[in-house]
Amino acid sequence: MGDNQQAITEDQWHRAALIWEYHQMHHALRPVDVAIGLGSHDLGVATRSAELYRAGLFPALVFTGGNSPTTAKVFPRGEAVHFREHAIGLGVPSEAILLEPSAGNTGQNITLSREVLAAAGIAPATVLLVSKPYMERRSYATARKLWPDVEILCASEPLELDDYVKSIGDEKLVLDMLVGDLQRVIEYPKRGFAIEQEVPADVRGAYESLIRDGFTSRLIAS
Repeated sequence: MGDNQQAITEDQWHRAALIWEYHQMHHALRPVDVAIGLGSHDLGVATRSAELYRAGLFPALVFTGGNSPTTAKVFPRGEAVHFREHAIGLGVPSEAILLEPSAGNTGQNITLSREVLAAAGIAPATVLLVSKPYMERRSYATARKLWPDVEILCASEPLELDDYVKSIGDEKLVLDMLVGDLQRVIEYPKRGFAIEQEVPADVRGAYESLIRDGFTSRLIAS
């Protein structure tokens, strides 16, 4: 476990599970024109993208992402570059992958991927966003704001919260990230970054209580 580790109570786990479930869009997957794998610390995005490519869901795939303070050591040549290499190792042909190596946030992931696709002569009507499990809703809301004329579907690795925590190795950090992404779902529409998403009362209550309990390292100034 990481240095950030602390004991998580059963009630805190229950509240975190509510938020985890809310973050996922539960879209029924079907063939689309193109997929975009959103860069992050989580190589599972590239793994899931490769699985869905091999399943025949899309003919072309963009990996997008440069570096951030949390990924520079893990992916020193940039998130998209490492994701691309991982997907090729899992059987995705290199010619099916487009690279966007500069984006530093989700808005740039969408905007710069659109530019890369346009430069390749691809004008999709349907787009599948592949992200971390707890980032589906925020990426959906961002894409709907910035790319309103396409249909957006979302996917991620089909993991339960417990399994995801084991893959990351730090319970406190994962709960911090769940809380931080939900804050962005709530706040970003006010800043013009995303469309509004309804937050059920039980999910909002879980979010507010976890903030009171100190799961705050991924919060932004609101």
